[in-house]
Amino acid sequence: MMSRKTKTTATKEEATPALLPKLRFPGFRKAAGWERKEVGDVFQVTRGNVLSMTLVRDEKTEVMQYPVYSSQTKNNGLSGFYSDYLFADAITWTTDGANAGDVNYRAGKFFCTNVCGVLLSSKGFANPCVAALINSVAREHVSYVGNPKLMNGVMSKIPISLPSLAEQQKIAECLSSVDELITAQARKVDALKTHKKGLMQQLFPREGETQPRLRFPEFQNAGEWEELPLSKFFSHMRNGFVGTATPYYESNGIPYLQGKNIKAGNIDPTNLVTISKAFHEKQKKSQLRLGDILMVQSGHVGECAIVDKEFAGGNCHALIVMSPECRTSSLFFVHYFHAPQGLDKIASVKTGNTITHILATDLRTMTVCVPKLEEQQRIANCLTTLDARITAETQKHEALKTHKKGLMQQLFPSPQEVAA
Repeated sequence: MMSRKTKTTATKEEATPALLPKLRFPGFRKAAGWERKEVGDVFQVTRGNVLSMTLVRDEKTEVMQYPVYSSQTKNNGLSGFYSDYLFADAITWTTDGANAGDVNYRAGKFFCTNVCGVLLSSKGFANPCVAALINSVAREHVSYVGNPKLMNGVMSKIPISLPSLAEQQKIAECLSSVDELITAQARKVDALKTHKKGLMQQLFPREGETQPRLRFPEFQNAGEWEELPLSKFFSHMRNGFVGTATPYYESNGIPYLQGKNIKAGNIDPTNLVTISKAFHEKQKKSQLRLGDILMVQSGHVGECAIVDKEFAGGNCHALIVMSPECRTSSLFFVHYFHAPQGLDKIASVKTGNTITHILATDLRTMTVCVPKLEEQQRIANCLTTLDARITAETQKHEALKTHKKGLMQQLFPSPQEVAA
């Protein structure tokens, strides 16, 4: 006769549904459900060692051949290369700091620092599939009391669900293929950005020179660029309103642009506030016209963008407003201000240490070398076309990452099921 305790246990197990993903590869559609485990049941849980970054080299050599991984997420956590290794074919995660809970599979021999936890398996469970599984739930277990942390003991208790090793391998191959596409696309974006940076260094004159190193064929014999104060190219250069406008915020009012809305050469409407019409009409000097350039005055000084149709007739706070003369291409100057030569010029007139500042009076007397309007427009069109390509390739990169995320949601049982 079955005891009451045994019967209760059996009923509970029978009531627990098998964990099944929404999408399975053909050879595994009739396979058993995924098995619930805790990370510590599957892996030896350890961590890396302290390593001075002065001993790490940026480039791989015959001696310094082993990658070093740290808590950063830039460059997939790679900090450089070292002469020794600690582990091979393992899973790491960031234990401390802003990136706590970031989990990655590390193929081959590698070294990792003491802010990396490490999961070791002699049975093949350390693979891209299981790394992605753990990464999908790890951040839910990070402690955000003070410095974010995900320590070894907590990691060991994280519940995960695992398929057979054969199914893990199939999923790992799929995810690795997608990762290769994502990496290749990221390299393409980086290459375009590097190309643009180098092109801008050639298209604008260097300090002490009055002609660029590279000119379009139709301007080869156009002569030297004219060096004049910036005020010669803008009819009005003034500081936007710097007082407190909060009492005049009004829903569906006049757009009120601030430094946080000027990003990467564009106006970002995220968290845009609007002000009353009465306050807008009172602040005439900070009213915006189509084609005006807006430059950030404090913080990320020099970041700038052009006022388009959406924001013409708006107003601004703590931004320098520059209204172009008829012989001035606003787009040319925005590209110039983001070029190394323009950044150096702005750096030479800004003030402050921890937080830097710039005023319209600082810019008015700043000298710049500028060509005739036709060449300004040619340069602006070239760089704008390149920007459009960079944007398109960046969107492809983001689409691939979104595709991978959606694929994982289909290939893995939901975290809610695993935790149940």
